[in-house]
Amino acid sequence: MTGISVLGATGSVGLSTLDVVGRHPDRFRVVALTARSDTAGMLDLCRRFRPQLVAMADPDAARRLASDLRAAALDTEVVAGEEGLVAAAGHPAADYVMAAIVGAAGLLPTLEAARRGKRVLLANKESVVMSGRLLADAAEASGASLIPIDSEHNALFQCLPADPAARASVRGVRRLLLTASGGPFLDRPLGELAAVTPEQACAHPNWEMGRKISVDSATMMNKGLEVIEACRLFAVEARRVEVVVHPQSIVHSLVEYLDGSMLAQLGNPDMRTPIAHALGWPERIESGVGSLQLADVGRLDFRAPDLERFPCLALALAAAKEGGAAPICLNAANEIAVSAFLAGQTRFLDIPRVVEGVLAKLSLPEPLGLDAILALDAEARAVAAEKTAAFAI
Repeated sequence: MTGISVLGATGSVGLSTLDVVGRHPDRFRVVALTARSDTAGMLDLCRRFRPQLVAMADPDAARRLASDLRAAALDTEVVAGEEGLVAAAGHPAADYVMAAIVGAAGLLPTLEAARRGKRVLLANKESVVMSGRLLADAAEASGASLIPIDSEHNALFQCLPADPAARASVRGVRRLLLTASGGPFLDRPLGELAAVTPEQACAHPNWEMGRKISVDSATMMNKGLEVIEACRLFAVEARRVEVVVHPQSIVHSLVEYLDGSMLAQLGNPDMRTPIAHALGWPERIESGVGSLQLADVGRLDFRAPDLERFPCLALALAAAKEGGAAPICLNAANEIAVSAFLAGQTRFLDIPRVVEGVLAKLSLPEPLGLDAILALDAEARAVAAEKTAAFAI
């Protein structure tokens, strides 16, 4: 039996992971779960999977859950805060760790899993963007495996050579192409974008996702972060990673080789496919996802991204090329800006304005070491909060 910890268990990726795990009770056992504050959702998961440990980021939620578990006669241990999340990531009985905590909050637990030599299923792109070389170095030192879960990076993982030493950084690969749906505003008249609501921005046409990543999809910041993630995961220069808009979300990414061949991974837009791939790798296991019916799809469309429509993508691509501190500042500013938009404090088009303002103010060398990364992240957030306040509705 393979033990698994699921970080961010009550979110969309976490629940999809547990759906796949539940289809293989003879293969996987859940040893630890984490969430921010959803005690009702976590109590239900504890009843179903009986984990040894649960971590709640919110201490008040941890106390409520501990009381609920006692009332339900469940002996799961409950821990709280950042230390609790790290403990769940490094649980000695966990062989695999699903890193699905959204945003910078996932950095320390993901690093802990890598340091402990786990198979890390990477669904938290922000931790890759922030950590620079730290995450890869930790995995190399401990023997941990890093398998991407984002559908695009998992597709690249499947299309690249199986031997990591023979992947894009060595030879044979011309470029990596990340596909993007374009989100809910792909064809919306530009003049209407200023008035879009959080509900409209979260209404993704193809994927069921959390609110933050849904907004990132609407601005295409998610694709820019994914370019940076691809550079880090596959050791390629930013100039060799391109974005192509593919509204159907059937082709998840492509690799072009020097001989002109292109390999693509296709499938229905369902996160259980990359999750099952990472859980079973190098084998294949049942995911619960239905077969792709190409005749029903009918057509596959592709177009270049419109950087006037998606200024966040342009900012992220520039940060990917600049390197240094830019990706960390980009991510921090975006998290603050998106949070303000979701709270109804600013407008949709203020998100790129905040990010651009932070990048213009903080042009610094890449921080070395975790403490320096966290300090820069905090500084960028403070500047972003100032910029956001200036755009307050």
